[in-house]
Amino acid sequence: MALLRSTLIALSRNGPLRRFAERSQVGRKLSSRFVAGMDIEDALRVAESINRQGMLVTLDSLGESVTSEVQAHASAEVYHRLLDAIAERKLKANVSVKLTQMGLELSPEIAENIAAGLAQHAHAKGNFVRIDMEGSALTQITLDIVRRLHSRAELRGSIGAVIQAYLYRSQADIEQLLADDIRVRLCKGAYKESPETAFPRKADVDSNFVRLSCKLLESPVYHGLATHDDAMVAAAKAFAAQHQIDPGRFEFQMLFGVRRDLQRSLVKEGYTVRVYVPFGPEWYPYFMRRLAERPANVLFILRNLVKS
Repeated sequence: MALLRSTLIALSRNGPLRRFAERSQVGRKLSSRFVAGMDIEDALRVAESINRQGMLVTLDSLGESVTSEVQAHASAEVYHRLLDAIAERKLKANVSVKLTQMGLELSPEIAENIAAGLAQHAHAKGNFVRIDMEGSALTQITLDIVRRLHSRAELRGSIGAVIQAYLYRSQADIEQLLADDIRVRLCKGAYKESPETAFPRKADVDSNFVRLSCKLLESPVYHGLATHDDAMVAAAKAFAAQHQIDPGRFEFQMLFGVRRDLQRSLVKEGYTVRVYVPFGPEWYPYFMRRLAERPANVLFILRNLVKS
């Protein structure tokens, strides 16, 4: 299983395969389980459907590592349009943004300015921007930007961060974010990292996820626990019940197309569930990382492809 995961992560960075997959009908058909569609309207239709099922949404326009400032501003414009559409349609949704898509690798200043504009727009609409986390080489600069933006009075509460439980540094990062009253999405992590940087064993990642979940649940700030793992969900529910933490003080977050059964059952139990809905033509790296996170999805997709 570990070999399959490593192979899938390596393939997520394969340029020729990415170009072929994103341009082919077969590739788009394969991706449709986890990607809402190719454009904004596709994503909004899915968001409306998920809202009708009693769940919240975060929308993610897929794309990473732009190569020009023009591309960075074009990527941001998609999010500005999303924020307007969410308000107009009264959707229960926010947005998730990668800083490399906003030009981080070109210039941290460009990315920070663009993210500030998005947070200002979100604040004006009564909404929220989540800054997604990427590989560990970008963890510190991403958190620095989030903290600086959140420290601005006009943006406070309108921007949040993501912490990956497989990194050794994550406990210290969460303690700092909690001290700053910054909302956190906790996930396990989906990038290839060295044993010097991240826990190599799943059991250790799981233990750290539970430990960090408890720290977040004790916080008065509203946080999100991003997991499809029954054991992680059960641990969070048990801790909340034991410490009389109201289910309305936090939310579970899950990916579009993954564990729909668990999403529905949590809603029935009275928990808040937010579904992460990605869309856009640059879906390949995201899709491959989802397969790497949960290799059982490979068999699921192949079975459905054979049936169709």
